[in-house]
Formats: sequence, C-alpha cells, structure tokens
Amino acid sequence: MAILDVKDIRKSFGQTQVLKGIGFSLERGQVVSVIGSSGSGKTTLLRCLNFLERPDGGSIAVNGEILFDAADPATQREAEIRRKRLHFGLVFQSFNLFPQYTALENVTLAGRLLAKEEPDYKTRKKEMFERIDAEARRLLAQMGLSDRMNNYPHQLSGGQQQRVAIARALALRPDILCFDEPTSALDPELTQEVLRVIRQLAERQTTMIIVTHEMAFARDVSSQVIFMDGGVVVEQGEPAQVIGAPTQARTRQFLDSYSQN
Repeated sequence: MAILDVKDIRKSFGQTQVLKGIGFSLERGQVVSVIGSSGSGKTTLLRCLNFLERPDGGSIAVNGEILFDAADPATQREAEIRRKRLHFGLVFQSFNLFPQYTALENVTLAGRLLAKEEPDYKTRKKEMFERIDAEARRLLAQMGLSDRMNNYPHQLSGGQQQRVAIARALALRPDILCFDEPTSALDPELTQEVLRVIRQLAERQTTMIIVTHEMAFARDVSSQVIFMDGGVVVEQGEPAQVIGAPTQARTRQFLDSYSQN
C-alpha cells in the first residue's frame, strides 16, 4: 500500500486555475522530486498536501486513511485538518524560524504546544518536556548542530538555519517530509551543506517530496521525478528517464533551457 495517494488535486485562485488534476502515489522510504518552471504549481501542490491551502477538488490519503476528499465535508473540518497536518512536515525555502527563540526552542516549540492538549498534561508535563527536549537535541546533533543549540537564528548561517528548520520538521515524526526549494535562499557552498543533509535523510529511507531546481541532486537522490507545467503532471518516472531521456517535448524544452542558464 502506498504511504501517500494523491488523486485529481485541483486548486484555483480567483479565475486562475493553478492545479488542474494532479495525481501521484508514494511508497514508504521513497523520494519524489518535483521539478518545473516558476508558476507551474509546485509550491501550491506542497501547500495543499500540508493543508496550508484547501484544494478545490480531489483527495489525499496517507497510510490508507482519507485525509481530504473534496466531495466529503466531514474531511474538511478545521479541527480534523489540524490533526491531519501532523502527517506532513514542511521545510520552507526561507527557513521561517522564530527569531526570538534559540535553535533548540524552535525545534521543541510545536511539540510542547501539542503536549498541552494531552489530557494528562498536568501530571506528566515534566516527563513530556524532557522527552521532547531529548528528541530535539538528538535531531540537532544529527544535523551537525550540537554546538549551536542555544544560538538564536541571527547567530546562525543560512545553511545552519535551514538545518534547524529540517530538525523542527522532523521533531513531530511526520510520515512524509516536504521541502519547498530548500536551497534557493543559499549560496553554492551552503547549498551543498543542506543537500548533504537531505541526502543523508534519503539514505535513512525518510519518505520525502522535494520541490527543487537542483537537477543533478534530483537525479541522484530521487526514486521518482515529476515534471510539472501549467498545473499538470507532464511527465513522471525514474530520474534516469525523466531527466536523462524525457519522452515529452515540454520536458525536453525545460531541461534544455535549464542547462543553458
């Protein structure tokens, strides 16, 4: 069974139809890279998967559970949507760290807030917070940031901030980790630093969806590549096929123009 099953996702903003029926599936441990020109709908797709945008049509299922079905209002209640977001972790291209919190506090914040909603929070607060802190420290160490846990975002490089953001996304143990062009705000050296971390996650069989403009990285790390254009999936398959030997003229045109830039 696929860990993620996306069917016919549609999304419009006013009269502009951004997603025109996107569908794909993802097995546990796979990495899907989504490529395409600006405006092709890649980021909107990620935002729909994370319920930051509500799709106008289609369905999203994780581990066989229907999280969203445009035809079923029961799947669209706000309280349910909040819970369903926990299936996904999202790493933004602009880091989105809270500047008033240290790296460690950024990673533990969501877990602490969720712990307060547990019925036994008052009696188990100390135990819960100790577990959350221990997991955050482990993740930051995994990101190579053991000596930066008490630093504030302005005291960190862009690459270090993005690694904190990755640790924050992993802290809630999502089924699927999503990246929205995680290196677009970084210089080449810091880009390699972040890509190295993502590659290590792939080697640990972390299930991921990566919107990226790094073609060589997408080719090397992905199980599948999806090429989007104009709100539709133009071509999908193994990296060697989509990037190395595309069958669609639009895919070839995109890759040719990309290689010339």
